[in-house]
Amino acid sequence: MFRSIRYMIQENLRYFETQKDILLHALERRDGKKSHELQFFSFESIASATNNFTTTSKLGEGSFGSVYKGQLPDGQEVAIKRLSRNSGQGFLEFKNEVILIVKLQHTNLVRLVGCCIHKEERMLIYEYMPNKSLNFFLFDPAKKNILDWKKCFNIIQGILQGLLYLHNYSKLRIIHRDLKASNILLDNEMNPKISDFGMARIFGSNDSKVNTNRVVGT
Repeated sequence: MFRSIRYMIQENLRYFETQKDILLHALERRDGKKSHELQFFSFESIASATNNFTTTSKLGEGSFGSVYKGQLPDGQEVAIKRLSRNSGQGFLEFKNEVILIVKLQHTNLVRLVGCCIHKEERMLIYEYMPNKSLNFFLFDPAKKNILDWKKCFNIIQGILQGLLYLHNYSKLRIIHRDLKASNILLDNEMNPKISDFGMARIFGSNDSKVNTNRVVGT
């Protein structure tokens, strides 16, 4: 019995190490060199950064799981997206988001700091956006008054710049497929950054449309 339990533990460890290898392989250039600065964080370091995922550290919660504010040992503030085991977002969506965000660089796209794979835990570590998301302002009767025309125009323009980059100017041509107010994050100056690329889709330079086999996103 103990031998079978030990075997299962070893197999699980190999499985999660394989997931890391898959991510790293997907991020390598064709010449075998790294094309990324992706960091893998230990579960212990993320738990420490969020005070063991306390409710006071929680920024929000959705069908995908919860988002926590954390602080890394170097003092950097981050937002940690902890995927729920019941969210329906498996390793494929997790890998998709990591690969796309790491390879895409634009001022209106959220920056991925790193990720964490530990047993059944999958977490994404992003740069921290002090003003949360656009829906935090749009659907609050008091806070929506902060969005005067100048701020609204700046947010609209930033979202369009991000989409233009994804559709025409990035190395990978991307359809986001889940663009909504909760996926538009705002920095300390209310500049927008598009986030959540778990459902995004790559299409070829000669393609005018891409078909999907299932209904996803927004």
